[in-house]
Amino acid sequence: MVAAAKLRGEQNRLAAATKFGSWTSVLEGKKSTFEDLEDVSYFPDHSVVVALTSDKGLCGGVHSAVARGIRGLTAKLSAENKTISVLAVGEKGRSQLRRMVGDSLSMAVVDIPPPYNFNYASMVAETALELDADKAGAIQVVYNEFVSAIAYNPTIKSIEPFVYEGDDVTLTNYDAEDTVLKGLYEYYVATEIFYGMMQGATSEQSSRMQAMENATKNGGELIDKLVLIYNRARQARITTELIEIISGAAALE
Repeated sequence: MVAAAKLRGEQNRLAAATKFGSWTSVLEGKKSTFEDLEDVSYFPDHSVVVALTSDKGLCGGVHSAVARGIRGLTAKLSAENKTISVLAVGEKGRSQLRRMVGDSLSMAVVDIPPPYNFNYASMVAETALELDADKAGAIQVVYNEFVSAIAYNPTIKSIEPFVYEGDDVTLTNYDAEDTVLKGLYEYYVATEIFYGMMQGATSEQSSRMQAMENATKNGGELIDKLVLIYNRARQARITTELIEIISGAAALE
């Protein structure tokens, strides 16, 4: 019941975050679920991967899905001689990624109290932009995309740097100075991370609701089994005592 109430709150925050970040759709960053991710040729030689998890557990495999997705991505990129630096957000993500891709884990941000807000997202974005800034070709945001109360999809969103000159200038319909575009890019990264945080938080609560429901069901079944075992033992003891009494009375006769 508690998880269900929290899920409704996260869904409301996600709806607000979706409207808040709707402007980023004009930038057409590539997004894919890990299940559908087969071609990694569009990835640059080096990327910064922001893994969005949390500090809390007891929510099924929601954090493991992010870690497994990054492990698979690392293997695919290694086959093409490409590398990544992982920025883990959340203690659960850090602990699992340290075991799975320890060589690629560069930094972790933990102890971020929920509910998340744009200030936290901006701090994570600033850290991601400073990490390997001299060689990073793109920032990849990894999170669980909320589908329904019983489903979510581990997703990766690619955020490529803006192009300030040449034929492929970003936002060709607008005449803006480079400093303005640089500021807009930082805001773009923070917005995508904030949106990923909201998606991840909602997915986490939906998974926790299912986990708590399963735990309650399993606990009830275990109690029923223990009550049955107790009643059988109690009945056996009563039967044994009755037999002893009857046998003693018969012996006296």
